Amino acid sequence: MAVTITYAQPKRRHPVVAFVRTQPTGSAGLAIIVIMIAAAAFADVVAPYDPVAVDFESMLSAPALAHPLGTDAFGRDVLSRVIYGARTALFVGFLASFLGSSLGAVIGVASAYFGGRIDMAVQGVMDVLLSFPIIVLALAVVAVLPKADLLGLDVNLVLAIAIPMVPRVERVVRSSALAIREMPYIDAARAAGYSHSRIIFRHILPNIAAPYLIMLTAFVAQAILLEASLSFLGLGVNEPTPSWGLMLSGHAVDFYHAAPWMIVFPGLAISLAVFAFNLFGDALRDWLDPKLKI
Repeated sequence: MAVTITYAQPKRRHPVVAFVRTQPTGSAGLAIIVIMIAAAAFADVVAPYDPVAVDFESMLSAPALAHPLGTDAFGRDVLSRVIYGARTALFVGFLASFLGSSLGAVIGVASAYFGGRIDMAVQGVMDVLLSFPIIVLALAVVAVLPKADLLGLDVNLVLAIAIPMVPRVERVVRSSALAIREMPYIDAARAAGYSHSRIIFRHILPNIAAPYLIMLTAFVAQAILLEASLSFLGLGVNEPTPSWGLMLSGHAVDFYHAAPWMIVFPGLAISLAVFAFNLFGDALRDWLDPKLKI
């Protein structure tokens, strides 16, 4: 009589559950990000007041039950403006990071795959862009480009944040694509007569997805910080649109002794957002890097 031995297969956990169990700090950062996105998406419901409504009877009111985070020099509720400011920060941050990271990834893959003079020319341009600090390059882009609005969004602000990210993503993606280009299956695809576009989209792009996602997530934090910096300098979002950086400038500077809450709470919102995305980005890097799983 034959005896059949069956082995129990290990139960595979859902990727989200596995990430939460193996990356607790990254999960905490992700939880903060989700809360911020939810608050921004449902700001009309969550915010207790209209963020642009002026109330001169409540000017510079200290934090109290009526206004938990106080009011500014125009009597506008600080809590409502912080909540609505999350919309500006997250929308500009995600859009600029996506544009900059995607453009950098496309340029990096093309430069690595074709090589030769194309690679030399591209790297020369990237070297020039990398020679400028991020904030200096962003200021230069804002100053050079003509004013342009699209659906109420300052296009210059998004481009000014996205362009400095391109060379940094390009270098990371290019290094990964150079290693992939020398793999035997790429040579086999060329020998089989596959077109350049098929090789790039079917064999190279899927293998650089991990560094691309890591850079995309990490640069959202920098994009939020850049948006706040440009708005603080008067080159980003204009009044009365709620923006964390804009809340730190103007009257907040004039009344920082009498009403410190005008600076403290927007500053905490910026710090928390940057901290959360950095935590999540570091955890995502550790989770996706196969070398760290050995």
